[in-house]
Amino acid sequence: MLSSVLHIGITVSNLEQSIQFYRDTLGLVLQGQATMSGPETDQLFGIPHCTAHLAYLYCNGNLSSPPIELIQFESQTQIQPSSLTHTSISEICFETQDIESEYERLSHAGVQFLSRPQVFDFTSYGLGKSKAVYFKDPDGIILELIQPLS
Repeated sequence: MLSSVLHIGITVSNLEQSIQFYRDTLGLVLQGQATMSGPETDQLFGIPHCTAHLAYLYCNGNLSSPPIELIQFESQTQIQPSSLTHTSISEICFETQDIESEYERLSHAGVQFLSRPQVFDFTSYGLGKSKAVYFKDPDGIILELIQPLS
């Protein structure tokens, strides 16, 4: 039986660039970095002679929320276009209490958004109301901001 989500892993092309984006632009807190290599790493990833560089970041140091794990492989990483309509993890969603301010702040920082924030009312489904917007990280990975509305 599964008990919790421990982290959400994202493969990135440039670990330092991604750390700067998730830490400096989004405001996550860097917990630490590590490097994995050796026979166990080769077996785990199914890649011979594998070396992976990792970084773990938390939202505002909130250790109860699963961290984002950034992974950069030393071997050539293929950048694939991210799409909400392809079978995969569609996005990682971050909660905010002021989506308009975050949208403006991130837009001024050069973050690419798919639209302006939009309001959704799912109260008839028992899910409430929210304002949401999608945006991309430096590798084009889709992320989401949501602000719950009362």
